[in-house]
Amino acid sequence: MKQCESKYCHCAYFSAAALSRKITRLAEKCWKPSGLSPSLGYVLLSVIEEPGIQPGLLSAQQQLAPSTITRLLEKLEAQKLVVRTESGKATNVYPTPKAKQLHVQLTDCRKAFHTSFTAILGDEGNRQLVAEINRAAALLEG
Repeated sequence: MKQCESKYCHCAYFSAAALSRKITRLAEKCWKPSGLSPSLGYVLLSVIEEPGIQPGLLSAQQQLAPSTITRLLEKLEAQKLVVRTESGKATNVYPTPKAKQLHVQLTDCRKAFHTSFTAILGDEGNRQLVAEINRAAALLEG
């Protein structure tokens, strides 16, 4: 295993950003067969698995800002993968038939990422890292 040789290896910001870039590269490789970025793929999976989901819940599930969810939904709408409907003040997001056809492939991409990541860290390493990332994120949120 290659050790960090940067003078910033002990900096949380540097280390988290470096890890994020490496995880993103792996995720993009695993999601490539779908033709979607990992972010779009995870949002679309949520919409397929919870038809009628509201953007606010998507924002919470994906841990993304509401404006980011709006931008991602606009991209999915442009690809004819989701439709948004308004009912009073509520907006609901539904998968299109085209999106539903991608469900198995998207699930396979998600599994491929998990399998690839776990092959590198091991089951316990994966569980520990994810738990620590979530714990740190919660603490930083306040």
